[in-house]
Formats: sequence, C-alpha cells, structure tokens
Amino acid sequence: MYAIAIREPGEPDVLEWTEQADPRPGPGEVLLEVAAAGVNRADLAQRQGNYPPPKGASEVLGLECSGTVAELGDDVRDWQVGDEVCALLAGGGYAERVVVPASQLLPIPEGVDLVDAAGLPEVACTVWSNVVMEGGLSSGQLLLVHGGSGGIGSNAIQIGRALGARVATTAGAPESVQFCRELGADPVINYRDEDFAEVVKGLGGANVVLDNMGASYLDRNLSALAPDGHLAVIGMQGGRKAELDIGRMLVKRLRMSVLGLRGRPVDGPNGKAAIVADVREKLWPLVARGEVRSLVHHRIPLPEAARAHSLMEAGGLRGKILLTRP
Repeated sequence: MYAIAIREPGEPDVLEWTEQADPRPGPGEVLLEVAAAGVNRADLAQRQGNYPPPKGASEVLGLECSGTVAELGDDVRDWQVGDEVCALLAGGGYAERVVVPASQLLPIPEGVDLVDAAGLPEVACTVWSNVVMEGGLSSGQLLLVHGGSGGIGSNAIQIGRALGARVATTAGAPESVQFCRELGADPVINYRDEDFAEVVKGLGGANVVLDNMGASYLDRNLSALAPDGHLAVIGMQGGRKAELDIGRMLVKRLRMSVLGLRGRPVDGPNGKAAIVADVREKLWPLVARGEVRSLVHHRIPLPEAARAHSLMEAGGLRGKILLTRP
C-alpha cells in the first residue's frame, strides 16, 4: 500500500507519499480500505516531532478516517466485510489501508457522504467526551467554545445548540465570525477586539468552557466560568505552563479537566470504546437528523498532505480539511 511518511521532523514538505507494508488485523481488529482521512492539529504537531504516537500505534499520521471494511480479525462479530464505516484512530489514517480496533468503528450516519464522514470521529469524540461526558452540558446552559470556526469548534457549536444550550464562541477573521453566527453561536466574540471573559461574565458566566489554547487563556477562562462551572482543556496552542488560582476555583466551586483522546486505552471506563459507544448512541441520531453536520472546508488528494498541512497552518479554516484517496 501507499501511505504518507515523515522524512524527518520539520515543515510540511517533509511529508512523502511512499510505499509501505500492508497492515494486517489482529484479534478484535478490522482492516479498512480508506476513502478519506481527516486532518487535525495533532497531525501537525506529530510532523514537527512534538507529538509521538502512543506505544504500539502506527507511525503514520491520521487520527480519523472513513472507508470500507476489507478484512476481519478473529473475534470480530458486529461488522462485515463491505460495511461502510468511519473510525477513531490512534494513528494510520493517511494511508490506503489502516487497521483499527472494531470497538472504535462507527457506522456512516444516515444522510452523510462516505468521504465527508472522515471528518467526524475525532472531533465528535473529543467534543462529546469533554463537553458532555465530563462537562455535563445540558439544555439551558451556556457553553463557551474557543476557535469556533475550526473543526473542533464548529462541531462543538453544533452539539451545544442541538442539546439546547446557548453557545458563545471566539473567532478572529470576519469570515470566521460570520461562519460561527450561521452555525448558531451567539455571541461571537472577536478575540482581537474584545475580552471574551468580560463578555461571557456579562451573560452570567459559562457553565462549560471548551479550550484549545491552554496557558494563555487559563486565568480568563476561570474568570469567565459561572459558579460550579467546568473548564475542559484540550489543547496548548497558547502554551503549556500558567499560574493556577486555586482560590478562585474554591470560591466558585470550579472543576477543570485536561484530557487527551489519542493516548487513552481502547477498553475500560475511560477508554475509547466507551466514548465511541456513547457517541453512537446519543450523538449519531443528531447527525442523522442534520442537527450536527460534517463541515468540510477543503478536500485534498492524500498524496498532497503537505498542502493540507500548509493550509491548516495558515489559519482561517471553516470546518475540516479532508484527504481523499487518489
């Protein structure tokens, strides 16, 4: 098979379309013929040498994909060869074929194109596990989403609105601000001109904050939270170290989670299989009804992954970038 390899850590041009050995499914795994793969910021960090895959995971980039089941490993009972699926991966999506635990497969939601479905598993599982399973977001509450126009942010806005929450978000470029408004975010806070913490406090405070910035936003995120609020940190685009005001958290009874998805075990109460099962049961019906959509900014042929990475690094995305089979 052919897959994207990283020649050495560096800029996007280190990505190469090369011939590699075909993977084979082990017990409890399936082999997928990949139709498309989603591009995520974690892929950029791995390319730069800053985010190695978990032990035992594929060195090939790609944390989500869609495709067709080509082969079943031993003990797989719930799927058949020929099934069209999308999958949450620990790696390996930027390839013609990939092996994935069967418990991390999801059916293609009704009404969703096979290729477009590649942009759903990573964002859906990340948002759902942090905002709903950990943060407990419910109808009538206020969710603050940072970076609302990107893949994670646009999915979070839709999930929040589908659950009956009010969603505030931050964005920068005028096109991104308008995009977030069209998704139902209100207010959309231009982080270049406004202090999001002051705006959100004026609304009574957020019950849940989904943050991709980390250190640079920590103090303002805590300030923006309502009493008993939850801060879910999923990224470090603004740095990894900051001073934490525990006193503020005690007085307001705040909770904070810093949870990655890729390194979780497959099984167990905090494993990926449990998240995927919850997403399939509770979120996939919202997708099938069109209340949460796969939003695609651009489709790019898989051998041109370097161009996709350059496009993501340039910013201004409105939805996901998908890499499609040539």
